[in-house]
Amino acid sequence: MHMKSNATTSEPSECLLRIVEAAPQVNRRYQFFLWSQADLQRWLPHKLLVCGAYHREYRDLVFDVFNSVPIPEAALRGLQSPSGPAIAAAIKRWHQRRQQSCWLHREELPAGDAVAEMMREAGYQHLLVHGMSRPGRPDEIESFFLFGSPEHVQDDQALAHADMLLPCLHTTYLRVHTTERQMISVSGASSGGMAAGPGALPRGSGITEREREILLWVRDGLSNQQISEQLGISALTVKNHIQKILRKLGAANRAQAVAKAMSMNALASESVSRLQFGE
Repeated sequence: MHMKSNATTSEPSECLLRIVEAAPQVNRRYQFFLWSQADLQRWLPHKLLVCGAYHREYRDLVFDVFNSVPIPEAALRGLQSPSGPAIAAAIKRWHQRRQQSCWLHREELPAGDAVAEMMREAGYQHLLVHGMSRPGRPDEIESFFLFGSPEHVQDDQALAHADMLLPCLHTTYLRVHTTERQMISVSGASSGGMAAGPGALPRGSGITEREREILLWVRDGLSNQQISEQLGISALTVKNHIQKILRKLGAANRAQAVAKAMSMNALASESVSRLQFGE
């Protein structure tokens, strides 16, 4: 039994071309999520995509989790932590494979680890691992990615697809980070730390004005702590609001919530400072 791309044998090159052609339009996390759910799913099917990029301020990798199905909070934290057992094991395996695409087996994670438990309960046997280091400096990782799906088994075709996808994935994800950091900087300078003004919400959306306000900051890439500072509330309150938003929208993650809210026009009536960046 093998994990195979949904693309037919006559279609793979066209599928990869569509992925590459769509990539330059991806500048935000919610756009990245939508991009990952389109042709990229045909090229490399997945239910879970973990993306890491080196952050100079933190001097470490910073991770995002793009999941199309809900995962437990403890597992989410484990996948976001560069020092957590799952990420550490993935990086170790990747280095052992000389920075080539490879598989991380569930059994390689410590017993009782939240990510290992999530994988067991959801039927994940492996995670596909790949990344990119600075030329000639393998220990200086610039980007790192994990793909997961219950259908994944060890398959050379999937690894080959990851190899071909990596340059585009690396460039696109780093552009998202760069764009959102610039937006945070400009938005903070222009608003003086004040949130965007209120606007009418679409009837029946179920999203309150405060939740829409928080979604705007989530869309701009702010963390819970950064949003709390913008709004003058605690990070725990922000977290609780986001959990309510996910439930209301039936979303599995922050990026998916933003994408769904935008499809409902629930993020309309934005401030000029945000509109200048466009969608």
